[in-house]
Amino acid sequence: MTGSICVLAEQWRGHMSEVTYETLALGREVADQLGIPLTAILTGSNARELARTLGAADSVLYVDHPLLAEPVPQPCAQALAQVMADRRPRALLVPLTNVSLGVSTLLSIRLGVAAVNFCKDLTVVDGQLRALCVMYGGKIEVTVEAGGEPAILGIWPGARPADKGRASRPASTIEQITVALEEPRVRLKKYIDPEAGDVDLSRQDVLVAVGRGIQSRDNLGLVEELAKTLGGAVAGSRPVIDQGWLPLSRQVGKSGLTVRPKLYIALGISGAPEHVEGMKDSGLIVAVNSDPRAPIFNIAHYGIVADVVETLPSLTAAIGAKRSVSHHA
Repeated sequence: MTGSICVLAEQWRGHMSEVTYETLALGREVADQLGIPLTAILTGSNARELARTLGAADSVLYVDHPLLAEPVPQPCAQALAQVMADRRPRALLVPLTNVSLGVSTLLSIRLGVAAVNFCKDLTVVDGQLRALCVMYGGKIEVTVEAGGEPAILGIWPGARPADKGRASRPASTIEQITVALEEPRVRLKKYIDPEAGDVDLSRQDVLVAVGRGIQSRDNLGLVEELAKTLGGAVAGSRPVIDQGWLPLSRQVGKSGLTVRPKLYIALGISGAPEHVEGMKDSGLIVAVNSDPRAPIFNIAHYGIVADVVETLPSLTAAIGAKRSVSHHA
């Protein structure tokens, strides 16, 4: 493993996260460019079977300990520090999600090396790793050379398609290792799941998502009418959820759900990276926003620069009329 590229395989509640395969795809590219092996590191407790799904890596290290059963950053960073000190890889790629956020920074402190976070891409230039990072909510991109070893790189979700990091074959080499961990200061007590009975956004072909641009909870009726006309469901960005306008089960984005509907209509959503992360792979994206410079227009296939509340009635009427003609044709 000495001199290899390593990827932290993120698993949560007994399942491997999609971002693991995204990060493996990126790690595979970098390792191949440098001509060195790719190693996946999986932490957990009684989770060895999950390591078999990491066949895109040349080898897998499975770190088993009861304190690694739940995604708490402190014991994970402590375990990784022991592995890194022993195996001395060239770089470690850590997914930046709600599950693994904080691991890269804590690990860099333990190892006394710099961490480069929010990396959306990695390239090899003259034998050196170069990271393209996002800053200030995605408004600025900077290129950083990852100096020193091991390089700790926090990878932004969506860096590569997850399918490129999956392998048809199971991992051929899995090495299980043990570590000595201190009792963490933070312990996970329980998971709070959304209330049962609400709509499953991940199964919807059409989603009409709202942001602060709808101005008031009173305007949700207009949004629901559009969703009904399209045969879809209403979703929201985090600010709308935080204000209690929609339940948590309707939140799309980094701290909510990842969705891939055939049609995603973004109403009054600015397009911050945290939201885009959860819907960027939608088949068709239509955005309505009064700000022509809103980042959402950078990923939208079609855009309308207008006040959302003023536009909704005419948009719903036009779609309703079109569908009526189609049904009678």
